[in-house]
Amino acid sequence: MCLVVFAWQARPDLKLAVAANRDEFHRRPTARAAFWAEAPSVLAGRDLEAGGTWLGVTRSGRMAFLTNHRDPPAQRGGAPSRGALVADFLQGGETPADYVRRNLKDAPRFNGFHLVVGDADELWYLTNTGVPPRRLQPGVHGLSNGPLDDPWPKTVRSKERLEALVSGGTPEPGALLDLLADGERAPDDSLPSTGIPVEWERLLSAPFVTSPSYGTRSSTALVVAGGGVRFLERTFDGGRPAPPDVDVSFALDPPSGAPVPP
Repeated sequence: MCLVVFAWQARPDLKLAVAANRDEFHRRPTARAAFWAEAPSVLAGRDLEAGGTWLGVTRSGRMAFLTNHRDPPAQRGGAPSRGALVADFLQGGETPADYVRRNLKDAPRFNGFHLVVGDADELWYLTNTGVPPRRLQPGVHGLSNGPLDDPWPKTVRSKERLEALVSGGTPEPGALLDLLADGERAPDDSLPSTGIPVEWERLLSAPFVTSPSYGTRSSTALVVAGGGVRFLERTFDGGRPAPPDVDVSFALDPPSGAPVPP
């Protein structure tokens, strides 16, 4: 993914609200969010090329999401899939803290990443870009393709919009998708410098990315409140919204409830 903003314990009636855009080449095969056959408690999309995922939740309330770190000169061919970090946490039973500690020594094997894992009690951040792991404090946070809460323009703007939503009550999943539909690009003087051509920096500076070959492939809203979970994913075809019948929407009651109509 290339943008995630999330509110963690930001109000008494809201455990977590996540709004996330996954940007990828249009040619990369992907499965929409569903419960996995080999891990029926896991609800997540799937990268059909490498087998991992970018965001998911389980019936027991485990959750994880990941963005890639943008640093082209540091990319290594043959590195393991970063999406495996999300998938392994969702299918495992370690506490978030234990998972982060165990993976800290293995993190250099991967190309750059920013990972958040959590459960009903805690959220942890892990990266292999030189920033120490840490347990996250309540509040509104954001990730793009740099460290957590780095002030990239689209991260700052999206965090502000999420803060406004949360101040008015528990946000609806549809409102989180509206937040993610922002296609405004940042002015050149505020663009990050990440080692890619300025034309690509401009393109990727919008929360919602559109181009002929690369862009936002899906938007996901996750709300954990009142003991339940609501999950809404909207997929896109070359920047165009897919028909409504391919939206994926679940409501479930952890730890053992089956999905019911939202």
